[in-house]
Amino acid sequence: MDAQADRKVILVTRRTRLEELLVRFHTLAQAKFYIEHLGADFADYVKEHESYVAAKRITVETLEAYGRYQVIDRSFLPNFLFAPDDIIVSLGQDGLVANIIKYLDGQPLIGLNPDPYRYDGVLLPFEPRDLKAILGETASNQRQHKTVTMARATLSDKQVLYAVNDLFIGPKSHTSARYEIQSGKHKEVQSSSGVIVATGLGSTGWMKSVVTGSVGIVSGLLHKPSSFAYQAASWDSSTLQFAVREPFPSRASEAKLVFGEVSAGKPLTMSSLMPENGVIFSDGIEADFLDFNSGAKAVITIAEKQGRLVV
Repeated sequence: MDAQADRKVILVTRRTRLEELLVRFHTLAQAKFYIEHLGADFADYVKEHESYVAAKRITVETLEAYGRYQVIDRSFLPNFLFAPDDIIVSLGQDGLVANIIKYLDGQPLIGLNPDPYRYDGVLLPFEPRDLKAILGETASNQRQHKTVTMARATLSDKQVLYAVNDLFIGPKSHTSARYEIQSGKHKEVQSSSGVIVATGLGSTGWMKSVVTGSVGIVSGLLHKPSSFAYQAASWDSSTLQFAVREPFPSRASEAKLVFGEVSAGKPLTMSSLMPENGVIFSDGIEADFLDFNSGAKAVITIAEKQGRLVV
């Protein structure tokens, strides 16, 4: 076996919408009835599934010719142990790439777009037919990559959660969060619907939405259009940005520390004042969370590890 092929490849896949429906309804007929009863096009679900299956077949055939490989579903990521020299291949949408990176520690990740006609694929620069050439160059360390800065939340009990796009700190449901927040020397007690901390990669997502909405509200109140142009940060940015969602000023809470940066020398510290239902989750995956209830203290910093996205 070629020495380069000694590096194991881990292919991470995800269920299609059709497969998720089959898990829920057990039969294709029942799934079709449900979707068409809602007025949706079931044929689109089938077409998407067939495209994904075809892309997966091409990918697996390439890996079989390459050498050692393993296929895992994304649901196994939280408990899967990656070897330091593994090469990871993602076959799915952009969200799958972000979901994978936070479980890696510098291993190269190749993003494959299973359906270029359906997905823009900002994080998916390649198609399955490109994998053979990309894999060989990656295995021999001849392929360039983009560095991705990650965020890290560390609780006082040493529990840790990483984020590739953003962290959410706040209530589990649509209620108010109460907490003490500190950035630098500025500290205050707040009541809000939660705090978003975004990486450079995540600055094009949830953070952009929060900022754009805030600017639009101010423009409406002033009856004056804003000339503000939001600028996303680079993927390898040395800072994170945080924003407080819907802060509520009152006798017991302030709303001055609502936006700022987190850097290597300036962490963001939050102490929960919520007796229950306080959480911290990352990258929009609510099922993977840390409890953030009264007595818990979280320190948000730039992660000590970085992602490597092959380009």
